[in-house]
Amino acid sequence: MLVRTDPFQEVDRLARQLLSDRQAGTWSRPVAMPLDAYRTGDEYIVAFDLPGVAPESIDVDVERNVLTVKAERRPLDLGKDAQLQASERPLGVFSRQLILSDMLDTERIQAGYDNGVLVLRIPVLEKAKPRKVEIAVNAGEPTAIRPGQSATAINA
Repeated sequence: MLVRTDPFQEVDRLARQLLSDRQAGTWSRPVAMPLDAYRTGDEYIVAFDLPGVAPESIDVDVERNVLTVKAERRPLDLGKDAQLQASERPLGVFSRQLILSDMLDTERIQAGYDNGVLVLRIPVLEKAKPRKVEIAVNAGEPTAIRPGQSATAINA
């Protein structure tokens, strides 16, 4: 029920990684963030890795059936005297879009952020859940339905 929106995004990410020691995303060209998606019972759980990202820089939006997660990791503010010795952690803007099925309840999405992992819980709509269909058994003889006759009139 979850679909990636850009099939070339992973190729683009790998090319940037090979051409640069660091991945730096901008608001116009964000870097993708890794995710895991699970279905458990009547909900989907999607977990995004966002280590070192401040909770207030995370933005989760749903428009129609498109879920967008954006976050920004900024460099540490160590003061003017700090001299950079190594820089391997990706900085900048990270973004991911997922197309959600019509069978998911986008009005009741819950989000939590703990230890650098953003977890979204997306419930399945009631109408999409499996259900049993009762089978009526006529104890008497087979009955023909005549035009204009309701089912209640037949069982009466």
